[in-house]
Amino acid sequence: MAIEPVRTVHAGDLQVGDVGRCVHVAGWIDALRNHGGVIFIDLRDASGIVQVVLNPSEISIDSHVVQELRSEFCVAIRGTVRERIEGTVNPELTTGQIEVNGIEFEVLAPAKTLPFQIDDRADVAEATRLKYRYLDLRRPRMAANLVARSRGVGAMRRVLDDAGFLEVETPTLVVSTPEGARDFLVSSRLRPGQFYALPQSPQLYKQLLMIAGVERYYQFARCYRDEDFRADRQLEFTQLDIEGAFWDQDDVLTILEEVVVEVVRALRGIDLERPFPRLSHAEAIRRYGTDKPDIRFGMEIIDLSQIFVGTGFRAFRQVLESTGVIRGINAGNLGLSRAGLDRLVEQAQELGAKGLVYLVVEDDGSLRSPVAKFLSEEEQRTLSLELAASPGDTLLVVADGASTVSEVLGKFRIELGRPEGYEELQCLFVVDFPVFVRTADGEFTPSHHPFTSPIDISEMRSNPEQALAKAFDLVLNGLELGSGSVRIHDPDVQAEVFDILEIDEEEAEQRFGWFLEALRYGTPPHAGFAIGIDRMISVLQNEPNIREVTPFPKTQTGGDLLTGAPGWVTDAQLQDVGLDVRSEVKAQWG
Repeated sequence: MAIEPVRTVHAGDLQVGDVGRCVHVAGWIDALRNHGGVIFIDLRDASGIVQVVLNPSEISIDSHVVQELRSEFCVAIRGTVRERIEGTVNPELTTGQIEVNGIEFEVLAPAKTLPFQIDDRADVAEATRLKYRYLDLRRPRMAANLVARSRGVGAMRRVLDDAGFLEVETPTLVVSTPEGARDFLVSSRLRPGQFYALPQSPQLYKQLLMIAGVERYYQFARCYRDEDFRADRQLEFTQLDIEGAFWDQDDVLTILEEVVVEVVRALRGIDLERPFPRLSHAEAIRRYGTDKPDIRFGMEIIDLSQIFVGTGFRAFRQVLESTGVIRGINAGNLGLSRAGLDRLVEQAQELGAKGLVYLVVEDDGSLRSPVAKFLSEEEQRTLSLELAASPGDTLLVVADGASTVSEVLGKFRIELGRPEGYEELQCLFVVDFPVFVRTADGEFTPSHHPFTSPIDISEMRSNPEQALAKAFDLVLNGLELGSGSVRIHDPDVQAEVFDILEIDEEEAEQRFGWFLEALRYGTPPHAGFAIGIDRMISVLQNEPNIREVTPFPKTQTGGDLLTGAPGWVTDAQLQDVGLDVRSEVKAQWG
């Protein structure tokens, strides 16, 4: 006879106060033990685990059923809660003081032999985990990540709802405006040969909402970018998208702090200190070698150029004469051999530097280095002073172009300085990005996107390469969680930005005409931001890869091992949308 109702209480909610209560529990068999005919089941549901005892003297179970039972069978039990006898209490479980003595037992659904064990101790290949993702998500770590993601999103929603934001959905099928990453294209049956694009972000739509009078907007937006994979990227991802009318930079950063503080409180149970530090883009590069610095530890990059003005060391002198810079870090007591130190030189060269100078501080304060003989005593003394050197420290100095020096020392700083297993959280805002940067072929491209407002319009006109933008990033523990900016609301300024980017009127009209038209209908000043939810939750869960907090991720090559996507479609489907697949493509991938 079926047990009705199947469940009256969640397994993990049972406590000593429930002793004597008749309950119906249901879930999966996490573990199974047969002690002389008495069956002990660790029953798991989303709330936790409780031990169930099936004693053949108190419950009638077909012996064939008992023989067939295994892990991950879905079962239901009616029984009475009782205290465990002395010596059998399990302090590892929140329900470890009690157990359910079964009166009725039902197999709701059997399970095949598992491709891997449903616990966090099993070392399972990622391809297998993704193929059986529905099983992988039963594992405690993955289940906890799903819960954390839900709680994080809930915390965001609470803050924004309380602050008077309106949640508005924007379209998934949009017009293609190629920029940044490649668009994912979607064919149209009703208009064969034409295509929608999946949105890389809701950027222009949220600006349209500001024009429409929605003064505070937010959305948990699905975004799609056809780009190469990295540990913190997926083809599709979710971002918290916010925008506010009559806002400037401080308005955005204030609400962002509130959102982040609430999420961290929900997931980590701690309160972050406010306000978050702010660094200009230029200062972040100069001090940390990156625009997303991890400031939880020191090892800042120090400019040493003035020490070596007029130096007799030819390599340094030539760099300064060619408008380069000399900068260094104190990497601490590395204890490296000569071979290890030489390997650092090779790493610097692999990163594009001409070389690297290392100097080890001896017990008497002198510097041991292949180049020490070329440096005067005053240069060595001042160098040690500037880098706060102590006996045993290794000083690393790079002389080259400013960007190369920053990149090399920034990489060494992270590699040599970031402590292992360091779980402190440190947020900061990086502000005052350039409006434009130059590409490898010398052309201007937006530092953020072409709708970002410059701080000084006249400077942008006269010196676009040096102009700064009202753009800002949120950084957590050295990872960029998101970007935002004050938007351009004056169509004439927008036209000037397009002109600097060499987007002529015809091209601008073709790509953005509908948006430029909207700007001419009383557009309020506005600003906004987008936080990558996957990345933020992965940091707070100490996961190195966002695939671990994404319910159904793709592989590094964009495949879905669970469903087999992307896949072929029928010739009839292709005919409906006016397409065909070339024979050589079929031969290559078929």
